[in-house]
Amino acid sequence: MRLWSLHPRYLDTKGFVALWREALLARAVLRGETRGYKRHPQLVRFRAHRAPLSAINAYLAVIHAEASERGYSFDRAKFGPVRDKSGIEVTDGQLLYEWTHLMNKLSRRNLALHRRWHNVRTPDIHPLFEICGGPVEEWERLRAND
Repeated sequence: MRLWSLHPRYLDTKGFVALWREALLARAVLRGETRGYKRHPQLVRFRAHRAPLSAINAYLAVIHAEASERGYSFDRAKFGPVRDKSGIEVTDGQLLYEWTHLMNKLSRRNLALHRRWHNVRTPDIHPLFEICGGPVEEWERLRAND
């Protein structure tokens, strides 16, 4: 499961559709509707939010809006209302790690998109998040090739 801190506009089709599915899975986990993924590290920051379901709904709402921009037909009924619009902090170290990770993926999977974004030094974040200083988040599972 990868719940990107980056704005979803940067994702290729494969990554974008996976993000939608994974965010819906995260919502199901937060609602107690699954057996697995209950301790997945990507959920730490949502669980720490004062309104976890509202936070994941806000996360999904941005993905849904991006899907509409792309002409995709993602089902709005798959997630609930956003009642609490307070953000979640994400470190600049985490954002840089994710950007490097995404650029590595795109270099293998979608060269045109990699070329489009590779000169971006400070990518936009998902609007749910607020940048603060710091290293890669403790919950991140670091990969040797990233």
